[in-house]
Amino acid sequence: MSSAIRIEGVTKRFGSVQALDGVDLEVAQGEFFGLLGPNGAGKTTLISALAGLVRPDAGRLAVMGCDVLSDYRAARRQLGVVPQELVFDPFFTVREALRIQSGYFGIRDNAAWIDEIIENLDLGAKADTNMRQLSGGMKRRVLVAQALVHRPPVIVLDEPTAGVDVELRQGLWNFIRRLNRDGQTIVLTTHYLEEAESLCGRIAMLKQGRIVALDTTANLLRRFSGHTLRLRLAPGAALPDALRARLSGDAGGEHVLALERCEDIEPVLASLREAGCRLDDVEVGKPDLEEVFVRVMNSRQ
Repeated sequence: MSSAIRIEGVTKRFGSVQALDGVDLEVAQGEFFGLLGPNGAGKTTLISALAGLVRPDAGRLAVMGCDVLSDYRAARRQLGVVPQELVFDPFFTVREALRIQSGYFGIRDNAAWIDEIIENLDLGAKADTNMRQLSGGMKRRVLVAQALVHRPPVIVLDEPTAGVDVELRQGLWNFIRRLNRDGQTIVLTTHYLEEAESLCGRIAMLKQGRIVALDTTANLLRRFSGHTLRLRLAPGAALPDALRARLSGDAGGEHVLALERCEDIEPVLASLREAGCRLDDVEVGKPDLEEVFVRVMNSRQ
């Protein structure tokens, strides 16, 4: 499959800070891709370089085969970016802002598409309202709309739901999923790891400007996380010695056992029955991207 984004050996330094340190990354057309990392890992710098807002010290970036530096106009037309910061023009209404954004790409007479975006992002009631009068959540919706107005094949969402209410979050993701089903490539950065886990087919994790993990979401969960069994025994009961090797946590009267697969649950319960242990509570935990993230960030890489 052809590449939507190709990043080769990209480095960027700001004074003494190495923001990007030899990043290599390829995102296929039609992917829903996650780019995760702690604050200061280099995510926004990488996105800025992709959008042509930051010039890398070395390396090459291309969007839909168009070089970001040597073929900037074509590359920029292929890309829609939703920035993390709330940047807006205070002199125009929502609809006017979208028309002006269309004009930056030489697009006219796209009122029908603007109306569709406004409707899908639930901006209809505010379409003729000045941008200064919008709440933070509404302004973020407009940023999403501006990134989509020229129908780019690649969309980068940098913390798009930060400070956004639950209702908008659900509506936004339904719309973005639809765009992805229609063939648009989505790159998402977010601190809401449950969003990345449910939306992204592949994930890259950045740490100190380097990619330290890159795989499908399912493989990352399988490699770095696993099922757990949380037990609360009846008063006076003790966990059998045979199960202590599985302990991954033991606090507040609860025992947390690590399991490689769901089939391991029955042998654990059988051991408890044989030892005469009575359970007050039991809970099965699924593999969790947050656990994967913490393990990868704490590893020596």
